[in-house]
Amino acid sequence: MHRVLLSWSSGKDSAWALYQLRQQPQVEVVGLLTTFNQTADRVSMHAVRRTLVEAQARAVGLPLWPVYLPHPCTNAQYEEAMHSVLQKARQEGITHLAFGDLFLQEVRDYRVRLLQGSGLEALFPLWTAPEKTAQLAQEMLAAGLQAVLTCLDPKRLSPMWLGQPYDAKLLAALPPGVDPCGERGEFHTFCYAGPMFAQSIPLRVGKTLWREGFCFADLLPAGPTRPPA
Repeated sequence: MHRVLLSWSSGKDSAWALYQLRQQPQVEVVGLLTTFNQTADRVSMHAVRRTLVEAQARAVGLPLWPVYLPHPCTNAQYEEAMHSVLQKARQEGITHLAFGDLFLQEVRDYRVRLLQGSGLEALFPLWTAPEKTAQLAQEMLAAGLQAVLTCLDPKRLSPMWLGQPYDAKLLAALPPGVDPCGERGEFHTFCYAGPMFAQSIPLRVGKTLWREGFCFADLLPAGPTRPPA
């Protein structure tokens, strides 16, 4: 049996990786590992509030393993924090760390190097070819996954899509060269419903924030209603 800790960004790929891992009888997912900007108390890059990630963890029935990073954070500081949590994971009998990466080989190679000597192995349950991500996106939507765009690169995608649903309408409107899953950093998402959740995550879209060349939607916890489709 593989005891797996899943790298959890709060986005659709992490959520879909969890769903896929849970289809494998030899895998037991035992927790979600999320890096947070310690100053902002938000997910690194996605800028999602920690309270919403905690709601996701409750909805999937798994403990959250938070890793708090300083801001700004050097690569050395990041690796030191990660090595610390990897040591803890190994002590608790965890055998693998899974990632939702799709096709960027340099990212995969870095993940594997990061785990060297930790006693943990890397898993990539969604790994595929760049030309197959459109099919992957359709599979996620067909299974009932629901997400909103929480961050995007305005040089690659119009800010009008910020805070909007990740759906067929968006996929049909993507400019040439933009990966349907945003794998090259064109956009990031927050997943609030799908077959991996026992219940959906109520949220509302707040203000738009601009930082370091990216724009972000400030997602806020909400009442029992879902975001508009």
